[in-house]
Amino acid sequence: MPFYEFKGRSGNGQLVDGEIEGSSTNAVAGVLMDRGVIPISIVEKKVQVDVIDVIKDRFDLHKISIEELLMFTRQMAALIRAGIPITRAITGILESVENPLLVKSLRDILEQLESGRSLSVSCARHPRVFSNLYISMIQVGENTGRLEESFALMADYIDRNRRITQNIKTALRYPTTVIIAMVIAMGIVNLFVIPKFASFFEANALELPWQTVLLLNTSNFFVEYWMLVFGGIIAAFIAFKRYIGTVNGRYKWHRFIVKAPLVGEILHRSFMARFARSFSMAYSAGVPIVQAMGVISRSIGNDYISGHVNGMREGIERGEALTRTANQTRMFTPVVMQMFAVGEEAGNLDEMMTFIADFYEEEVDYDVKTLSDKIEPLIYVAIGGMVLVLALGIFVPMWDVAQLAGR
Repeated sequence: MPFYEFKGRSGNGQLVDGEIEGSSTNAVAGVLMDRGVIPISIVEKKVQVDVIDVIKDRFDLHKISIEELLMFTRQMAALIRAGIPITRAITGILESVENPLLVKSLRDILEQLESGRSLSVSCARHPRVFSNLYISMIQVGENTGRLEESFALMADYIDRNRRITQNIKTALRYPTTVIIAMVIAMGIVNLFVIPKFASFFEANALELPWQTVLLLNTSNFFVEYWMLVFGGIIAAFIAFKRYIGTVNGRYKWHRFIVKAPLVGEILHRSFMARFARSFSMAYSAGVPIVQAMGVISRSIGNDYISGHVNGMREGIERGEALTRTANQTRMFTPVVMQMFAVGEEAGNLDEMMTFIADFYEEEVDYDVKTLSDKIEPLIYVAIGGMVLVLALGIFVPMWDVAQLAGR
């Protein structure tokens, strides 16, 4: 129902105003009269339409952020620990949720719970919100009667992933901003600055060095074919998105990002930390190793790493030891492999996987802190090279013109 802004006078003659929800102005007037308020004006409140939200609603493009999922998980853990029934807990959470995708999912989960289905089965209907690992942990909590512990473990797991992701984004923010600024600057120079110098050089009939010729030819190309260049960039982006949308393309792209210079090693270690943390959490909750490997491979977020995890699962199904299958993947360092072996022999694999996750996360934190120091020299070299080409291409001919004028 729409909201209405009203002004009126109370029984003692004081002016009152505010907002009230109602189906019509007459209905709002009736409610105000029942409250002892004589309405003076009732105007329907204009709702501002967000075009982006309308587009997202139309094409179902809403996504749930990791912060929203973390908050929901923590709330569920706290409410279930307090002894509140699941349906009441979800109903209470719905009152404070604003994300349309999460609201829609929770309402459907409520309906499924009221029809007699379990929470894990209800959540499995919404893969855009809940991962395979999330659903498996809920299922384990339902089977063991420790659902609040499952939500607490998932909240801790999500929070750790969130911090690692934020640290990586923070480290990459500065170099990304500089690169974008360089691209914009080069575009402005090629489209607006160099053409002005080109007409000046032609008027003086100068013999131009190769740097100037290169700049002029590049500028002419961008000026004459900028629409084709812009269209080619858009087409290449669309083609790339479609390619990585395929199974083979996504696998190759995920392999590339974990092998890329500078950031690849950091991303690889972060995925390894996620694998170790997920395995420790699932194993300690009582999930069988084979099932845990299958769940982790589908929720780790990288097809290349998932392929290796699936290889470990197949090796375990054949009866091989976990340490042997892990060593065959070549994903783990010798130190981590020693931890694997000790944990498997001592029978405390979940604790050792927690140590491995902590080990990788510490390395990721250190690498992220030093990432800017590694990237900055490369950026300075690129900026210096760009300035050098512009200086040689523009100022050398200008110097020749000044010498001719002096003679």
